[in-house]
Amino acid sequence: MKTSLLLLVVCGVLAACAGAQETTIAVIGLRHSHAWGHLPKMVQGKPAKLVGVSETSQELLDEAKKLGVADKLLFTDYKEMLATAKPDIVWTFVENDRHREIVEACAARKVHVMLEKPLASTFADALAIRQAAKKHGILVLTNYQMAWWAANYVAKKQVDDGALGPIWRLHSIIGHGGPGGSGVRNRYFLEWLADPVKNGGGALIDFGCYGAVWSLWFMGRPETVFAHTNQLQPDRYPKVDDNSTILLGYKNGVSIIEGSWDLPAGFQDLEIFSRQGSLTVRRDAVELKKGRGEATKLALDPLPEERGEPITYMVQAVRSGKPPENIVALDINVDAVEILEAARQSLKTGQAVRLPLKKQ
Repeated sequence: MKTSLLLLVVCGVLAACAGAQETTIAVIGLRHSHAWGHLPKMVQGKPAKLVGVSETSQELLDEAKKLGVADKLLFTDYKEMLATAKPDIVWTFVENDRHREIVEACAARKVHVMLEKPLASTFADALAIRQAAKKHGILVLTNYQMAWWAANYVAKKQVDDGALGPIWRLHSIIGHGGPGGSGVRNRYFLEWLADPVKNGGGALIDFGCYGAVWSLWFMGRPETVFAHTNQLQPDRYPKVDDNSTILLGYKNGVSIIEGSWDLPAGFQDLEIFSRQGSLTVRRDAVELKKGRGEATKLALDPLPEERGEPITYMVQAVRSGKPPENIVALDINVDAVEILEAARQSLKTGQAVRLPLKKQ
């Protein structure tokens, strides 16, 4: 009896382990530079098994082969790949204006989707993505680097616990010296990133979305959106802005979002202010300052494994059926695209735009 019971337990554990290895992932598109940092992990097959990579450019498929993607996993037609490989999850690295197309194709096949930020190039597309996800019961995750920082959640807990009292001002600055560079991968990336339709804009869209989602997470939905942009490098980026400032107006506060391709170094920093103190948030540090006192560095406990990087988190979400939360969640990213859409409208009129926008 004991032996039989033990065998049942062992079989159950082995079955669970086998099932845990069955989550599969495929890649659609290699046009976004973030793909190249994540492909090597996918090639290793953990925590999800790579079952396909689709891209119309043979040059980019050749680049994928250099990272160890097997020939048998390469496709030039993503719909053929979906039908053949039948992945559980797709991570797409296509142009922003193709996000809706990819999500709708995947949703119809009950395939969950991971996207690079922002969720969409237009508010209409963001709404359509949410509609498709809800209709077909799939999960959609929008990937931001700071979603996997312990610092991000330490800062949020300080705010939620009232360590500063009511916050009234956010200031985010995100950017670097601008996209570009040599090589096949960078050439394909810049081709669409500097296109006002394929990207949705320039630095305003590329980096403004970080500040938009941070603002929603810490302060909620703003009442008004005002935007200003510059084109400081017209020879390099002739069709789009390369520097942007978005001002979000709240009843009792403000959020200032700076996104730029003209900075002397890389920045992804957030400052949070109350009347009593402030928090400064960077990738590896959170500093708390009360009044005029000295800044104190807060301890950063490592995040749980399932919250430390996007694939592991999405696999956990798919297995549990629990939708992605916090800044990678679907609803907050629909709202972030609404802010970006309002910012574009503000640029056209020179006036602040009130939210909510009319659904298109």
